Amino acid sequence: MHPLFQHDLLATRRQFFGQSGVRLGTAALASLAAGTAARPQAHAADATGVVHPALPGFPHFPPKAKAVIYLHMNGGPAQMDLWDHKPGLTEYFDKDLPDSVRQNQRITTMTSGQKRLPVAPSKFQFQQHGQCGRWVSELLPHTARHVDKLAVVKSVHTNAINHDPACTFVMTGSEVPGKPSLGSWVSYGLGAETNNLPSFVVLTPTWSAKAAAQALFTRMWSSGFLQTSYSGVALRSVGDPVLYIQNPPGVKADDRRAMLNVLSQLNERQFRELGDPEIQTRISQYEMAFRMQSSVPELVDINSETKATLEAYGPDVTTPGTFAASALLARRLVERGVRVVQLLHRGWDQHGNLPSDIALQCRDVDQPCAALLNDLQERGLLDSTVVVWGGEFGRTVYSQGQLTRENYGRDHHPRNFCMWLAGGGIKGGISYGETDDFSYNVVDKPANVNDLNATILHCLGIDHERFTYKFQGLEQKLTGVENPKIIPELLA
Repeated sequence: MHPLFQHDLLATRRQFFGQSGVRLGTAALASLAAGTAARPQAHAADATGVVHPALPGFPHFPPKAKAVIYLHMNGGPAQMDLWDHKPGLTEYFDKDLPDSVRQNQRITTMTSGQKRLPVAPSKFQFQQHGQCGRWVSELLPHTARHVDKLAVVKSVHTNAINHDPACTFVMTGSEVPGKPSLGSWVSYGLGAETNNLPSFVVLTPTWSAKAAAQALFTRMWSSGFLQTSYSGVALRSVGDPVLYIQNPPGVKADDRRAMLNVLSQLNERQFRELGDPEIQTRISQYEMAFRMQSSVPELVDINSETKATLEAYGPDVTTPGTFAASALLARRLVERGVRVVQLLHRGWDQHGNLPSDIALQCRDVDQPCAALLNDLQERGLLDSTVVVWGGEFGRTVYSQGQLTRENYGRDHHPRNFCMWLAGGGIKGGISYGETDDFSYNVVDKPANVNDLNATILHCLGIDHERFTYKFQGLEQKLTGVENPKIIPELLA
């Protein structure tokens, strides 16, 4: 019998519960430094001293980008209030959505019981910007100045109509929980260029909309069936970014180092006996936690930033946990060799009071997004970083609840929504896809979420068809099995 199974079978009930505290402690440590271990069967660093090495043969071809910053607007931004300009809707105000447009498509139970589905044109003004002449809402004046850098995709679509499966799909390529996130796949394939920070970092900034926000699920940055070392490390938005990063009073760095050396020897002995690759993950997590004691305080100390840089990100940049502070932190992480940074901004689920709430949300993100693009470009990082902005689905053109000229709400709408990409390998100043006059159906160049994932991987030098991991008898992929394709029109 394999020693690993024999070990578990021989454990007594008292031993099992006695070890549960240790196991829970390990899980807590994983939240501090998960995503930091080396490949299975490796120590805290490989023979070259690299903690996050790439898989052999990766990237598949010369990449245009080497990092990703993913700006996720959790809840579903209303596309017709931001990017999908539909001036003809004005004449349809408070008229029922035509059956020829709805086409008997399913809608959520939140509006299926309404007697009417009255059309709600956007109350916000749009103007053309940049050499490309992109129409952008007045809610995004700062981002609008950078439209010549953006590839706006207006025809993204998904099957999921509720947040949980939609968020799971947009982040993992599947509605079924248990699959690795985009960040975990990239971390697994490409590793990172830093030994002192995780390869995949997650930020969950605060938000300004007054409505209750949807929950964030850890599966959005989980490693799924991959080794747990590829999970994203979520830095806290309030208080210390990592708990217990400092040594307790009376414990010196040399004492900590000595303790870790002995602990590593004990773990190595257990690994030789049991062969459990998660023991190697544990060793690497302890080592990364030790290095993060010096790297994290330096990372979050923005005193070295110029006054002009801080002002560019807006007045909230000096308030820890805000979107502005997180956007600046994203640049600092990529600058230090982190492979994937994921920002998840909550509060975009606007079923009612949309005009006031979306204005608050846009105030949170507009100036920092523009500053991030400019900051990356000025430092020579934009050409090597793919920046992605979007939600998990869009919103309905008809109003949920009471409709007035100044106030309305919108329900979930998976049939089409807008995302934009910029940076390494992405062609700027373009628009891809088109919707009908009601921003309800895609009429030209549909783009599935996994088409975008395949395109992002391509920018990183990864062939999504060859990037697989065998699990449950299948060659699993981020992009699934429904024949996703790279979108060549988005590529520079």
